[in-house]
Formats: sequence, structure tokens, C-alpha cells
Amino acid sequence: MSAPNRKPQPALIADNKKAFFNYHIEERFEAGVVLQGWEVKAIREGKVQLTEGYVVVRDGELFLIGCLIHPLRSTSTHIRADSARTRKLLMHKDEIRRLIGKVEQKGYTLVPLNLHWKNGRVKCEIALARGKAQHDKRDAIKEREGKREVERALKQRTR
Repeated sequence: MSAPNRKPQPALIADNKKAFFNYHIEERFEAGVVLQGWEVKAIREGKVQLTEGYVVVRDGELFLIGCLIHPLRSTSTHIRADSARTRKLLMHKDEIRRLIGKVEQKGYTLVPLNLHWKNGRVKCEIALARGKAQHDKRDAIKEREGKREVERALKQRTR
């Protein structure tokens, strides 16, 4: 039985776990993605890779680069499928202007966090992020290893 005030979670398609390791996430935004028909079919089959993706601003518009959508074998023969095509992201103009202002500041970049379904459409969650220094990454690894050791110890103790 679900709680009445809970929102349903969007269906996750692809997640960019590398982004959380490489960047400090400041703000998150949701953007629509302009896709072709074969891309939507491939996304439904889970043929998406988001780890090398990044977002750039060109002429006041946002574009997703490096997101790989691998075509299905059954893709039509008259369509030339480009898996690494640059895809346009859709957001309100005032949000884009605000993002442009932040990205022009030193050290900020736009990173795709995940792709998910929302009301039958593919949405991309992007983040305004600042790159982590090498020592921050080392600290994150140490913290993760420490948590694993504690969990192992608790597991051994309960046996």
C-alpha cells in the first residue's frame, strides 16, 4: 500500500554514476531530449550509454554530446543511424539563460546525470557541477572502502 502524498518515481533509463565521482553537483535541472524514432525504440530496449556524455551551450541552446544510443539490428535500411549524434535539449529560455550565466563562471560545467521516462517522454536530468580535485576523489574512495569494511564486519558478526 503506497502513501497518498508520495510522487511516483520516474522510470530510469540510464544513469551516469561517474558524474557523482568526478563532480560536485550544485543544482539539478530536467530537460526534454529531441530524438528520432529509431532512438526511442533503442532506448526502450536499453541500448543507451551516458557515462561519456556532456552538455554544451551553442547559440543560446543546450546540446547533449557523447551520449551513445546504439541502433537496433532491426533499424530501417533507409535510415543511417548515428549512435553518437548531437541531440538538442529542451528547456525554457529563462532557465537556459540562467544556466549560461552560471556556466560562464569559472569552474562550472553542465553534466548529464540520467535519462528517464516522464509522461511517455524521454527526459534528461542535467546538473550544474564543479569538477572535483584529485584529493577529493581519493577521499571518496577511502570513505566508500570504509563503509564496505563496516558492512562486512557487521555481516560477519551476525552469522
